[in-house]
Amino acid sequence: MKIIDITAVLGPETAAFPGDQPFTRTFSQTIAQGDVCNLSAITMSPHVGTHVDAPFHYDEHGITMDEVDPSLYIGEVLVVEVHLESDCITVNDLVLDELRGATRVLFKTNTYPNTEVFTETFAGFTPDAVDALAKVGVKLVGIDTPSVDPFRAIGMPAHARFREQGMFILENVRLDAVEPGAYELIALPLRIKGSDGSPVRAILRVHSS
Repeated sequence: MKIIDITAVLGPETAAFPGDQPFTRTFSQTIAQGDVCNLSAITMSPHVGTHVDAPFHYDEHGITMDEVDPSLYIGEVLVVEVHLESDCITVNDLVLDELRGATRVLFKTNTYPNTEVFTETFAGFTPDAVDALAKVGVKLVGIDTPSVDPFRAIGMPAHARFREQGMFILENVRLDAVEPGAYELIALPLRIKGSDGSPVRAILRVHSS
């Protein structure tokens, strides 16, 4: 079984979305200073790096991370590459017949190549594209950008449509070395009580030929 790690490296150099708490780590004990072990504390937004959104992130009455069904984040997944002329994935960019019946889809847009440098030109979804994905049965959508909404979006229209459709979101997966096709996804979030999101260690598994 071949494993492909699609997780962004998480550290102080990882760019945070403007307004999010960036990753910081402080040590309270170190072996170098004579302590018996290294012991550190981490402060960060749960939306830094590769992460999942809980519905509570964009809906005051949405479920929180500890209430989300973990089976959403394990199972067959389809990786799809889209070539865009704008910062939005629209219905016209979707080959819906190929997606029909897929529960999980990851979108490779190649619009956010460096997780250490935040850029505003990354791709997101239009609300009607979310509707189209829901119509063919998709429950979990992943994207290789920091958000399912483009940076220029007013409010969070794509997030709102995911809420309305009962769909879930995985953001900032690293797909530059991944070919389009079928894989097994494992991207389990932490069971954080009351949380609006969680970092994940996302991998794809494929049978070696």
